[in-house]
Amino acid sequence: MTAYEPRGGPEAPRTPGTAPGGSPHGRTAPAPAAGHGPAAAPPAFDAVVLAGGGAKRLGGADKPGLRVGGRALLDRVLAAAAGAGTTVVVGGRRPTARLVEWAREDPPGSGPLAALHAGLRRTAAERVVVLSADLPFLDAATVRRLLTGLEAPSPDAPDGPPAEGAVLTDPDGRDQPLVAAYRAEPLRREIALLAAEHGGLTGLPLRLLTGELKLVRMSEPLASFDCDTWEDIAAARSRIREHGHVLDEWITAVKDELGIELDVDTTVLLDLARDAAHEVARPAAPLTAFLVGYAAASAGGGPEAVADAAGRAARLALRWGEEDGREERPDAG
Repeated sequence: MTAYEPRGGPEAPRTPGTAPGGSPHGRTAPAPAAGHGPAAAPPAFDAVVLAGGGAKRLGGADKPGLRVGGRALLDRVLAAAAGAGTTVVVGGRRPTARLVEWAREDPPGSGPLAALHAGLRRTAAERVVVLSADLPFLDAATVRRLLTGLEAPSPDAPDGPPAEGAVLTDPDGRDQPLVAAYRAEPLRREIALLAAEHGGLTGLPLRLLTGELKLVRMSEPLASFDCDTWEDIAAARSRIREHGHVLDEWITAVKDELGIELDVDTTVLLDLARDAAHEVARPAAPLTAFLVGYAAASAGGGPEAVADAAGRAARLALRWGEEDGREERPDAG
């Protein structure tokens, strides 16, 4: 059953060891994004996100709902997989920033392999991205890389058919099967064989599945970083506030909150804000940025409209500054 539950609203009081909560409010689901930069679009794919589990090392907190950079961990993962045709979240229903389908493993709490099976049953694409809901630094570029990895031959058969899966490894070289892309047919085949061999999927570890697939392995330590403890959450929150990351994180969070799918040259906007503040007055910077956004939207939106409006406003600010302290007078006869 397809469901979209918008998130947001005033945050409920928080006590130590509990997840922040909120009251849902209406919002339009944004269109899927293709990610940042000029990279080619990946092949069609669906996504399965596992958002269950007891979060024992977090004291039973609602881990997918914990926020990093103002966004729930689950929403951050959904944004990275926004190009999916269908996204299935396996776990308890909750407000989300994007359109998803919901599923539950049978019986609830029967483990990640059973959860993957429940999600996979609701997908139809030949390629499936499988993710956990606690990856704060996963982005669309990594998802594209995983999908591209499916086109490579597996290391144990370099002259053979393409790989059946592409998985990230952690800094210790261990496979992370919940940060991966798979071909759906072999994934379904191996799940069916495991269910027949063990009389069901309850309690089976994911390594039984990946051990039977021909995999390509990739190393992206940051993208594979997951949040299992409060120390992990604190480390993730600290990192996104570092000087080299905070601006991109903030812009991404604002776009996600406002339902905007727009890649713009932030350098242009920062230059405009600097010129408006320097040549006119400091309060002119945010007000000018607002007016540029309004003008771009009125012109149909898009990166080109933003760049055009920003360029015109910047030139106006420079002309304004050139007049500072000078008075034009007609030439003496």
